[in-house]
Amino acid sequence: MDDRYLHEVAPGEAPPTGDDRVDDAVAGLSRLPGKSVDEHVAVLEDVHGRLRDILGELNEGNVGHEGNLGPGRADQDENRP
Repeated sequence: MDDRYLHEVAPGEAPPTGDDRVDDAVAGLSRLPGKSVDEHVAVLEDVHGRLRDILGELNEGNVGHEGNLGPGRADQDENRP
C-alpha cells in the first residue's frame, strides 16, 4: 500500500486527495447529516457538479493551482513507461 495515503482521519471525514478543490467539493458531503433524505439529492448534485467541473478543467488542461495536471502533465512525460 502507498504510505502517502496512510494517516488518521476522523470518522465521517474523507481523507485528503491532494487537490484542494476536490477536498472542498467532497467536504460538501458533511452537509448531509441532519438533513432529510429528500434534501440529500440537492447536496449530492452540488458535490457531483463541482467534481464534474474539476474533471472537465483537468481534461481541458487548465491548471487551477500547483499540483494539478495541465500542460506538460506527468501522464504525457516521454520518460514515463
